[in-house]
Amino acid sequence: MAAQRRAENTPAAVAMIDTSTPHPARRYNYWLGGKDHFAADRESGDAIAAVFPHVREAALQNRWFLQRAVAYLAGQAGIRQFLDVGVGIPLSPNTHEIAQDFAPDCRVVYVDNDPIVLTHARALLTSDPAGATAYVEADLRDPAAILDDPGVHHTIDLSQPVGLLLVAVLHFLDDDEATRAVAELRAALAPGSYIVLSHGTTDYVSVETAARIPALQQDNEVRFQPRSREQVAGFVAGLYAVDPAPPAPGTVAPLVPIDRSGPQLVSVVRWRPDRSAHDLPRDEDVACYGVVAGMPDGATRPAGAMPAASPVASTDVTSRDANHEPGRG
Repeated sequence: MAAQRRAENTPAAVAMIDTSTPHPARRYNYWLGGKDHFAADRESGDAIAAVFPHVREAALQNRWFLQRAVAYLAGQAGIRQFLDVGVGIPLSPNTHEIAQDFAPDCRVVYVDNDPIVLTHARALLTSDPAGATAYVEADLRDPAAILDDPGVHHTIDLSQPVGLLLVAVLHFLDDDEATRAVAELRAALAPGSYIVLSHGTTDYVSVETAARIPALQQDNEVRFQPRSREQVAGFVAGLYAVDPAPPAPGTVAPLVPIDRSGPQLVSVVRWRPDRSAHDLPRDEDVACYGVVAGMPDGATRPAGAMPAASPVASTDVTSRDANHEPGRG
């Protein structure tokens, strides 16, 4: 069972950071222009950029997909609880800031396995007093540790709908790890919950680029497992996809059952974009699928939005700091 970690930049926490090995959170921070990375992260990031030159654009688009998805869940689907796994180094607006803009009583648990995220967790704990945030140091490869953590249970009620965020994280797990993690987390979610998922793919890139990825993984300690549309759809098969196209004003788009062929999956840039199509980057420059999938709230779920979550009674379970610290990856 992972212990809940308070947001303290302690020498012990800093000492746990292995600066000689690249880490996805710090590499992501480097691509986004942050300052919380080391030589190994920059070298790994540059090696990936040499194969996939648009990786910085892909990182940005993933971030913006997360923001739009959270805004949808809090603003339209009525979700009031979020479990953000693989949160990375804070970068405003964070999940709780977006959600609490719509509903101040939203409650968010952040999870990551990189000690450097712990040193910045204070930025993740600046909750609106009506809501709550918590930070749990745990690994997605051990979903039971996440689900059993007291920080999770003190902050959100898993018997009520939750927005589970798995954004740009599953492609760092092998097939068995990813399948088991999603299955266990899905099984713990109440009816009416949602899963927000994005995942890297080679479906959009050239054959030449795809062929260079195995050597990149071997030579640069890059643990990255791109997956096909069908493989990514398998994580959310049996759920109901939120229409990626914005509905007409005054209407509610139906939720469409997801099958393993995955036609409901789109590039993250095309999930409810806030720009016109001609202003969007090319799918091949982002190479990442995105989907927002609803859990059935009954025997069948033919259409419509999921019910609102019931907020948990307020409990002060973490330290909070009124001074916001931007800079996440």
